[in-house]
This record gives sequence, C-alpha cells and structure tokens, in this order.
Amino acid sequence: MEQEVQVTIHSNNPNNPEEELAGKSYTPEQTDDISETVSKAVSCFRNSESYTLLLNGIEKARAFIKNKPEQAMLYSLGAGALFGLFLKRKR
Repeated sequence: MEQEVQVTIHSNNPNNPEEELAGKSYTPEQTDDISETVSKAVSCFRNSESYTLLLNGIEKARAFIKNKPEQAMLYSLGAGALFGLFLKRKR
C-alpha cells in the first residue's frame, strides 16, 4: 500500500549558522549583566560550605580509587548496570 506524504521545504531558514545568529542581537549591557551574575554566583559558591564539602568528597573518592581500584571498578560497573536498567526503554 502506497501513501503520499507531503513535504514542506522552508526557504526562509538559513543554512548558514552565521546568518541564523545575525537575526538575534544582544546588547553589551545584557551580556555584561549575565556575566556579572554568573561571576557572583560562582564566587558565592566557592565561599560556601558546600564547596568545601564537595572538595572533601572529591579527595575521599580519589583516595578510595587509589587504594582499592578493583572495588571501585566493581562499584562503578554496578552503578552503570543499575542506571542502564532504570533508563532502559520498555519495548
């Protein structure tokens, strides 16, 4: 059984990404505001207790992996298998 499928070709979509960005304009003030906000957020995070806890956790993980590489490998394989089962698409 054959069916006809309508195909619409949009000629107003530019193929060049530079042409796509040419339509959008950001003022320097908007860009400065965004970068200033991000800088403030990062500096606040670096001064927080959460950042030091994160660094301590990273150091503990590195030490564990260095001391027990086989056990760390098995843990990572098990975690990957569990995530794969949870994310597996049901068919």
